[in-house]
Amino acid sequence: MSTIVPFQALRPVPELASQVASRPYDVLDSREAREEAADNPYSFLHVTKSEIDMPLNIDVHAPEVYEKAKENLQSFIEKGILIEEDKPCYYIYRLVMNGKSQTGLVAGSSIDDYDKGIIRKHELTRPEKEKDRIDHMKAIRAQTGNVFLAYKGVAAIDRLIEDWKEGHEPLYDFVAADGIGHTIWRVDDEKTIATISGLFAREVPFTYIADGHHRAASAAKVRKALGAGASVASDYFLTTLFPSSELRILDYNRLVHDLNGHSLAELLNGLGKYFFAGRVDKAFSPAALHEFGMYVEGGWYKLVAKEGTYTSDPIGVLDVTILQKNVLDRLLSIKDPRTDKRVEFVGGIRGLAELERRVDSGEMKAAFSLYPVSIQQLFDIADSGEVMPPKSTWFEPKLRDGLLTHLI
Repeated sequence: MSTIVPFQALRPVPELASQVASRPYDVLDSREAREEAADNPYSFLHVTKSEIDMPLNIDVHAPEVYEKAKENLQSFIEKGILIEEDKPCYYIYRLVMNGKSQTGLVAGSSIDDYDKGIIRKHELTRPEKEKDRIDHMKAIRAQTGNVFLAYKGVAAIDRLIEDWKEGHEPLYDFVAADGIGHTIWRVDDEKTIATISGLFAREVPFTYIADGHHRAASAAKVRKALGAGASVASDYFLTTLFPSSELRILDYNRLVHDLNGHSLAELLNGLGKYFFAGRVDKAFSPAALHEFGMYVEGGWYKLVAKEGTYTSDPIGVLDVTILQKNVLDRLLSIKDPRTDKRVEFVGGIRGLAELERRVDSGEMKAAFSLYPVSIQQLFDIADSGEVMPPKSTWFEPKLRDGLLTHLI
């Protein structure tokens, strides 16, 4: 069963919360982070993307970048921008996007549970991304990135959370520049904390990583690296747990740098073995399983997977698997999307226009749009012990970094 604990959050003073809160480090590149944090000395991007305070040509993985993150975090504490909670608490975090809300519980989740498979995974991780977070956590001795966990809903937990929200004033309540609402309540009552911990221990046999495989894997490796010198806090990692009924998965699309030496005509000919393919007159967003969009040389194509070209098992039937196997691997020779630099991933929140922009600029040669994975597919695969291809799921809205940090 699931073990969660309250924790002493490092968090902004209420009047600065909206300015401190920043989008997750891994949804912004360095250029975007510089622009977003411009003229905002309180942005938590100064901690999570500290290269923005260094020369433009700096290697973002250089040791001095992580030292700068440590320096900036300490400065935020010394200046009173961030304060540490005086006792361990749980927190309730509500997100509102386009009128739809979802509410989760922020807690420390057990790294032992992660190691034992009680926290279930559905993706492998990319080594270079793990190393980045490991170096960041070790330098600043904190977990700044929240791991997004899902669980199969429990009515008693839902009622308790709703009752607390109705009976207490929020700690933070603001709408970010992108229109997403963020509201956080602190749960500081000892009896309620014990009840929450007990409910998860009795009623939630497993939790599932929805977003944050790299952050979770890195936290586990940091705990191991710290060894005997580790604090008790390092036995847990920062998570927000959401009942699955409230979650929405968006598409996670692909971009490729080249066509593996093929002309467009040759690519279309190769695709014909596995897909029905035809030109369409506008950007194509798949409306059903086994449909794909392809943007290349200024035009969109609709691809529909042919029966018999994929298997019906939980992994083989996934559209991300079909695309990886029959296009990226067989036609473009991208064998391992975890390590191959010829493929990149773009969350569906950025829209199809972002795919077009990057291809039209010449940066990329082709883009592929996919139909989203369902939450049930995620559970089925995680329960089976199998893994999806990397970057299969994109969840929105995103939790903000900086509002609740876990010191280790």
